[in-house]
Amino acid sequence: MLTIQGLNINYGESQILWNVHLQVPPGQVVCLMGRNGVGKTTLLKSVMGLLPPQAGGMLFDGQDITRLTPEARARRGIGYVPQGREIFPQLTVLENLRIGLLGTKGGNGQIPAQIFHLFPALSALLDRKGGFLSGGQQQQLAIARALITEPKLLLLDEPTEGIQPSIIDDIAHVIAQIKARRDVAILLVEQYLEFAWRLADAYYIMQKGAIVAHGPMTGLTDEVVKRYLTV
Repeated sequence: MLTIQGLNINYGESQILWNVHLQVPPGQVVCLMGRNGVGKTTLLKSVMGLLPPQAGGMLFDGQDITRLTPEARARRGIGYVPQGREIFPQLTVLENLRIGLLGTKGGNGQIPAQIFHLFPALSALLDRKGGFLSGGQQQQLAIARALITEPKLLLLDEPTEGIQPSIIDDIAHVIAQIKARRDVAILLVEQYLEFAWRLADAYYIMQKGAIVAHGPMTGLTDEVVKRYLTV
């Protein structure tokens, strides 16, 4: 579903990503891991088209998207839940969800019932402003808003960050349900190793802007964890 080939990204004169190669197969969850500041969020932003590459490129669903705008990528089926969630705090839950409808083909219509099946807590909060939600509720809203666009690829940037354990379990359950459908690929940036082990099919580890290890999640050894992930 996603193939990244030799990607290089700069911020000004500083190079952040170095010759990154990564693949996300259809219907699978791939976890991107690494210590803080190694380039994980930069990679997700580049997939979404928010940062232009200096070299390399990427294919999405067999098509070259390297030079497409973020809007064009969203229309083709890439959903993005950024770190920090970035919901609209002055809009209600319902209004935030309707923003997601703008990314659908019709640009209008009804919020799918499936959204409230995945996130039943949101149905009781539709009139509450996003800024008055807890961190966990905001994260659920952000994921729900992205799913309204019916993406083929979902980018999740640290969905468990600052979230209470009960909501982490809820989010894990949602991702597991999406995975079971096998029609959405997920690229997950996550530092909570137990969460990654629970959900991911494969892993990539970054260090200093480069991929230094990858493989099936079942092959992630204690030695690799200690070398690249332990603080």
